[in-house]
Amino acid sequence: MVFLRTSEKAGSCFIRTDQLDGETDWKLKVAVSCTQRLPALGDLFSISAYVYAQKPQLDIHSFEGTFTREDSEPPIHESLSIENTLWAGTVVASGTVIGVVIYTGKETRSVMNTSNPKNKVGLLDLELNHLTKALFVALVALSVVMVTLQGFVGSWCRNLFRFLLLFSYIIPISLRVNLDMGKAAYGWMIMKDESIPGTVVRTSTIPEELGRLVYLLTDKTGTLTQNEMVFKRLHLGTVSYGADTMDEIQNHLMNPCPQAPSQASGNSASSAPPRKAQSSAPKVRKSVRSRVHEAVKAIALCHNVSPVYEPRAGVGGEAERTEADQDFSDGNRTYQAASPDEVALVQWTESVGLTLVSRDLASMQLRTPSGQIQTYSVLQMFPFTSESKRMGVIVRDESTAEITFYMKGADVAMSTIVQYNDWLEEECGNMAREGLRTLVVAKRALTEEQYQDFESRYSQAKLSLHDRALKVAAVIESLEREMELLCLTGVEDQLQADVRPTLEMLRNAGIKIWMLTGDKLETATCIAKSSHLVSRTQDIHVFRPVTTRGEAHLELNAFRRKHDCALVIPGDSLEVCLKYYEHELAELACQCPAVVCCRCSPTQKARVVKLLQRHTGRRTCAVGDGGNDVSMIQAADCGIGIEGKEGRQASLAADFSITQFRHIGRLLMVHGRSSYKRSAALGQFVMHRGLIISTMQAVFSSVFYFASVPLYQGFLMVGYATIYTMFPVFSLVLDQDVKPEMAMLYPELYKDLTKGRSLSFKTFLVWVLISIYQGGILMYGALLLFESEFVHVLAISFTALILTELLMVALTVRTWHWLMVVAEVLSLGCYVASLAFLNEYFDVAFITTVTFVWKVSAITMVSCLPLYVLKYLRRKLSPPSYCKLTS
Repeated sequence: MVFLRTSEKAGSCFIRTDQLDGETDWKLKVAVSCTQRLPALGDLFSISAYVYAQKPQLDIHSFEGTFTREDSEPPIHESLSIENTLWAGTVVASGTVIGVVIYTGKETRSVMNTSNPKNKVGLLDLELNHLTKALFVALVALSVVMVTLQGFVGSWCRNLFRFLLLFSYIIPISLRVNLDMGKAAYGWMIMKDESIPGTVVRTSTIPEELGRLVYLLTDKTGTLTQNEMVFKRLHLGTVSYGADTMDEIQNHLMNPCPQAPSQASGNSASSAPPRKAQSSAPKVRKSVRSRVHEAVKAIALCHNVSPVYEPRAGVGGEAERTEADQDFSDGNRTYQAASPDEVALVQWTESVGLTLVSRDLASMQLRTPSGQIQTYSVLQMFPFTSESKRMGVIVRDESTAEITFYMKGADVAMSTIVQYNDWLEEECGNMAREGLRTLVVAKRALTEEQYQDFESRYSQAKLSLHDRALKVAAVIESLEREMELLCLTGVEDQLQADVRPTLEMLRNAGIKIWMLTGDKLETATCIAKSSHLVSRTQDIHVFRPVTTRGEAHLELNAFRRKHDCALVIPGDSLEVCLKYYEHELAELACQCPAVVCCRCSPTQKARVVKLLQRHTGRRTCAVGDGGNDVSMIQAADCGIGIEGKEGRQASLAADFSITQFRHIGRLLMVHGRSSYKRSAALGQFVMHRGLIISTMQAVFSSVFYFASVPLYQGFLMVGYATIYTMFPVFSLVLDQDVKPEMAMLYPELYKDLTKGRSLSFKTFLVWVLISIYQGGILMYGALLLFESEFVHVLAISFTALILTELLMVALTVRTWHWLMVVAEVLSLGCYVASLAFLNEYFDVAFITTVTFVWKVSAITMVSCLPLYVLKYLRRKLSPPSYCKLTS
């Protein structure tokens, strides 16, 4: 809505936008001045006015419109920009507001930036589905072969269906049940892991996905960084102050500054004329003290920070509080601004003695170390934009009536505006390498005439409907000439704990990391360097802003010529490239060691994820902590939410919720890896279990003239799939090839998984061959050792089958767990105990003889020993990578 009126005296209010753009700082919004000036609230209904607004669009950082009041003489026209709007999904943080709604429902920015969540299916499930389809084809083929060998005699259709039913054990119905129980077990293990406390598994369908990731897309603010800024360095050109020398600045400020620069330093001529306001005055070298004074004053004035005082307890209820009721003590003051950098700067000036006491739209008050209050009236504010990369303010000192234009901004933008110097570029480079965010501060003194001329041109430009932004920028640029460089500041955005080692580990695991952030280009590049997302020796290619197809084409070609270099691309350029050159961009970006997308809207983040899924077919994972990351988290194959300062929206929408970024390492390297390997083993084993009994049925039928008669009846079949083999097979869920510490120490082990070799058609065929071999041996062996009665064949083959299954589980296991042993013993015990009850199937007298025991043992040996020998030889001749580490 358009912001018409507020209860705050200043005519402005703060809103929190963390669910829209992910930035935790408050934004200042300004009411339309002609409605704010109305004497009473009710007058809003008696005026005749209209608002012109542009059509709904995705961009949350821009708005153009005009407010026109018709019933006054002459009609009042006011320009509306982003600072006069309050978007849906944001929260008013101070005062009460009244506005006129312009977008509703599907047209609001927050709804336009959300996407519908999809159902996520793991890659492992898809692969198992393919194998199950193959098994179904095998089932039909086998039945047809049986009927063909019968010679299509009699009612062969009925026989075909009987064979289909007999061999139906090929289709592993219990696979789904086993896998889903396995997934639940993995989820439980993740939540019980002491090393990653507070982790919540919100979806039980995709824990294996954590073991197959190739791309990790992460948010910056609050995910990689703590979003807490600390002022680290002030550089004046000849002298630099660090964290340990801030007390010197305090001493300089304690002593009042000498007024005339002529007496400042001994080496300057004492006959220098008093300094006029015009820039034609001769330049005189200033002392360090006066330069410190100037620099600190500029930092304390050039910002959009407002001090906020909490109301005293016991006073409340009334909307308009009296000034006297508020507690103006230092301990009660908090600062609010549109960016945490700004707050850090103002908090720093307070710590060295120059305190911002109050601020409204028209004035600012500073308190000096000696306790004096200096008042400055704010004549103009030029807010920070991503295009200009700088902000400015024109203030008038109430005591001396001097008008000064202060400006601060990124070194790229400021280097051409300030007077010539030889140190700025070099020092900015040094600070950026330390991971500090740099701002250049400059000033220019204006005369009253210069200012009046500027103001008339500025207000004219602000009312134009066409190319408003260009005209306004041109007017402001007329002031930005030959400004006096005051200082360079360095602020550090502290990284989350262990971000560097975690990113390093993920990179060694073969995971490519992309950073998608709504933040500014400089900040994003800075964090990419300080978190070692981009290594120090690597080149960074910053994608120039492009708007047309031709520009995008040229810029992509320029980027193609560079090798092994990180890419930084702004959101609007990304939009243009995705529109015209989606395939080329994806191809080039995927070759980069690291990619940073800055100024991304929530929808763009989701589009980047989908782009990667489409073009590479690899598994993607998105990590974020704010409402603006929800679209990306839902679009990715696997979404991880971090509970942070920006609320819990991301962690609730994600598949896995963690408390710190560094937990991702263990989540992927240990839990993801083992979940995938266990599920692959479990899935193939369950298939093997069905195949082996179907092979025995096939051998049995073919020996007995292709009769469609079941080999094992009733309870034996039920018992085989459940009570006799269920526990040992399911205990594969506890299997691990290496200890968690090893998996964390050698992330390279993770790289092997992305090739998907634990479950492929190759491994599946190996299991099919094992099943056919074992099924054949068990059945033919029992028939060869055939005694007088058929019941004996049954008993021998079934007992050997159960033993084979139990031994095969033992063969598959890589690290024994006590529960596995319990499961094996328990299953064998159950079988032996149940022999007593199964009189209708087994001849109890025969089972207790020695003959039975040696025949069963012989058949089991023949079916399992070769496999044990083969496994031993394979581990000796070509051991898997994890064996080399454990030995």
